[in-house]
Amino acid sequence: MASIARKNLFEDVPRFLVAQAGIMFAVSLVTIQTGILNGFVQSTGQLIDQSGADLWVSSKRMQQLEVSPPIPLQRLLQVREMEGVAYADPLAIRQVLWQTPKGQTTVARVYGFQPGGAFFTQWQLVAGEVGDLKTPYTFIADRANLNTLDLHEIGDRGLVGSLPARLVGITKNTSSIVSGAILFTSLETASAYTKTGTTIRCRIRAGATECLTALEDPYNQNSASSTPPKAPEPISLADPISFVLLKAKPDQNLEQLRQQIEAALPDTRVVTNAEMAEITRSFWLRRTGVGFVLGLGAAVGFIVGVVVVSQILYASVSDHLREFGTLKAMGASDWVIYRVITEQALWMAVLGYLPSMVLCLGLGSWTMATKGILILITPAIAGGILGITIVMCVGSALFAIQKVTHVDPAIVFKA
Repeated sequence: MASIARKNLFEDVPRFLVAQAGIMFAVSLVTIQTGILNGFVQSTGQLIDQSGADLWVSSKRMQQLEVSPPIPLQRLLQVREMEGVAYADPLAIRQVLWQTPKGQTTVARVYGFQPGGAFFTQWQLVAGEVGDLKTPYTFIADRANLNTLDLHEIGDRGLVGSLPARLVGITKNTSSIVSGAILFTSLETASAYTKTGTTIRCRIRAGATECLTALEDPYNQNSASSTPPKAPEPISLADPISFVLLKAKPDQNLEQLRQQIEAALPDTRVVTNAEMAEITRSFWLRRTGVGFVLGLGAAVGFIVGVVVVSQILYASVSDHLREFGTLKAMGASDWVIYRVITEQALWMAVLGYLPSMVLCLGLGSWTMATKGILILITPAIAGGILGITIVMCVGSALFAIQKVTHVDPAIVFKA
């Protein structure tokens, strides 16, 4: 019976290729939409996963990583004095206006932290060193954000407000699809960027007013109209930060330490690193429409696949009704014919799945390398898509089986 299934499938090669193209489209649509959804959820919390913190201390009204009211730097000192805390560092997240070397403006986020601290040491640096951030007005960016920032290599510069910004390091797998461009800086530089405005600086020279525009390079010592910016001012206890990241002592119970901090600082919220990642991912998945839209795309792909495969199998069965009638006239049971149609559907599923998966994996690698968009196709997802493809094709075969069930063996003897 297997030879009959293969004969029906490969009898008309052009028709078979067109049919497989439809299945590949449906499978690819489901795979890409699922991979984007999974990559989207993963990317929103990957920076938290790389932080290396045990606990995060934030405002009680914190919603997720980038939506958290500021807390005073004094909270850092209070946390460091508590028993059971090995060390703690601040993290400040602020939104700024980035001006490219060509004068274009875009919104970016500044992440200020301690470059020589114990956190964010798990980055995959492509170029530069984290220690280079100790130089004022320098930053590290993810390579996926370089096009947005209009930067190309180490040493390229732009402006944040009226202050300079020089690229000293490039990392990868630290950006989120929804966060936009991120500038990783020292805490002092982040504070200076937050306080700077976008006003044009002017001065009087030879009786005339001379203004520095955003296009002039403050690092250019040969420019007569620019002077090196002064170093950022040291941060004070009143300066706002977003989080306090801490490492607990090896023998310290995290739940007890969490309760201790929340009792000492009533206006704060303390969560573990895993909880912080889950809070952020849940926020984007459930409180925004992104998860629904991507899930809807996967569902549409499945429906398209069912329709395409059903039409293909139904047309194939219709073209071979005389052959199925001959089998029934020879005494073949309905189950034998069902197996032929089901095997034909399985062949279509496998032959449509394999090239689709190769295509999606290649597309995922390309988008991550060029656009920073993570299409995450794990072995579990690949296996699940295979199962969905088989269910889609075999389920579609049921429509074709209904036509064969009512075949009259006498059709063989009709002209």
